[in-house]
Amino acid sequence: MMAAKLQRWRNLAGRLDLMARRDAVSSRRFLHEGPDTVEELLDRHLAKKEKPIIDDDEAEFLNRRRLTSTRREALSLYRDILRATRFFTWIDSRGNLWRDVLRENARKEFEAARFETDPEVITRLLIGGSDAVSAALDKLAEKQREMIEKKRRGDQP
Repeated sequence: MMAAKLQRWRNLAGRLDLMARRDAVSSRRFLHEGPDTVEELLDRHLAKKEKPIIDDDEAEFLNRRRLTSTRREALSLYRDILRATRFFTWIDSRGNLWRDVLRENARKEFEAARFETDPEVITRLLIGGSDAVSAALDKLAEKQREMIEKKRRGDQP
């Protein structure tokens, strides 16, 4: 009984393979059936992107929404910077708290980029800023871990 089922599956597989070969031969394209020029080739194979028709009001709305989004992200980054600077409590060589120095520098950077309108530049600035904040916090955490380990080793004789 099992042998009969196996033989049926083999026969079915053989028929399917034969059909696939026949379809493959019939669907082959020959060189003379192809496009005559490069333009025809590109027109045939490249998807054309149709631009939607947008009136001025809708374009302004989309631009405002995009600006609102980047404005929101910039404010979020600025708040993250202010939160992160709380951990920098030591004094620099001039007697200023690092927290205040970092906040002042962040404010200057944001003011310098305040009137930037190019979306790519804005995105690059936001990504760079968030990477810098996370790198600074990672370094701070690593140094604090090292200090804790050093302190533990110093306490134990």
